[in-house]
Amino acid sequence: MTTEAKTGSCCTPDGSCGDAAAGAEAGVVTTVYQVTGMTCGHCEGAVSEEISAIAGVSSVSAVAATGRVTVVSAAPLDDEAVRAAVDEAGYELTGRF
Repeated sequence: MTTEAKTGSCCTPDGSCGDAAAGAEAGVVTTVYQVTGMTCGHCEGAVSEEISAIAGVSSVSAVAATGRVTVVSAAPLDDEAVRAAVDEAGYELTGRF
């Protein structure tokens, strides 16, 4: 067996994890926010729906158990726009990681 790099790995040659094609996309920004008040899947959905409506957002993953909301966007988002979206959903944005 040779020591050649395996194909199909989620890790890149530089040691970072992810799909090489996704890493090649220009203008992809991932930001993790802390949101308080989420307690269930309904809460996660409400926060995700509101943040997803912000221009440039391509995906949102909210986890009630940790209060973390991971947002992938084409460019850095305005924190006040994210705060307004979270407020509209009925929760509180308390910071960023």
